[in-house]
Amino acid sequence: MKTRLKKGDKVIIIAGKDKSTKNNPSEGTITHIDRKKGRVIVEGFNKGFKHIKPNAAGQGGRIEQELPIHISNVMYSYKGKPVRLGVEMKETDKGTRKVRVAIVNGERIAID
Repeated sequence: MKTRLKKGDKVIIIAGKDKSTKNNPSEGTITHIDRKKGRVIVEGFNKGFKHIKPNAAGQGGRIEQELPIHISNVMYSYKGKPVRLGVEMKETDKGTRKVRVAIVNGERIAID
C-alpha cells in the first residue's frame, strides 16, 4: 500500500481503541511499516499479549507487545495537530527531487 509516512514519524491515532480525544491525545512514533499489508506499529499503543510455550531456551508465558494498526487509522502530527501529507517537486543543485509537505488550511509547509 502506498503511503507517505516513514519510520520515525510522529503520528496521531484517529480511529480504534486508542483513538485520540481532547483530554487524551494519542501521539506516538512509528517503529515499523508493513507496506504490503498496509499496517504500522506505533510505539506505546495497541498493546496485546502473545502467548509463548516453554522451551529449552526459556520459560513460557504472556508477553505484552505492540500490535499493528491500519495506515488509515493514523495521521501525521504537525505541531500536535493531525494533517494530511502531500508531495512537491523541489529544485536543488543536484536536480529535482520530491519533498513531503504538510497541507494545513491550503498552505503547504515542507517537513523534509
